[in-house]
Amino acid sequence: MDNKLFTYQYSAERNAEVEKIRERYIVKEESKLETVRRLDKRVQMAGTLEGLVIGVIGCLLFGVGMCFGLDALAGADWLTLLFCIIGAIVMLPAYPVYKYISNKTRKELAPEILKLSDEI
Repeated sequence: MDNKLFTYQYSAERNAEVEKIRERYIVKEESKLETVRRLDKRVQMAGTLEGLVIGVIGCLLFGVGMCFGLDALAGADWLTLLFCIIGAIVMLPAYPVYKYISNKTRKELAPEILKLSDEI
């Protein structure tokens, strides 16, 4: 007599992992609310990276000048002034650049956001 057994194994963790992977590949249509959220986040983040990069570069140059001033790096006093002045000049436009890019993006996306929010 030949015994053929049927075995079934269920794993909730494995099934959840498969579902998570499957959801990544399903094409989802974006709702109007999700579109408005995405556009709003884009407006809020506009100019942040550019402003940060300019500010950090200026701070680093200013810090090098401070190192010369504290004799951490061997140098003359004129190097202290040079690096501190250049660092301060580089830092100054960080916030105006951020505001300019932010306002420009806001003006570009405002009509679309308002249109979609009226439809919702």
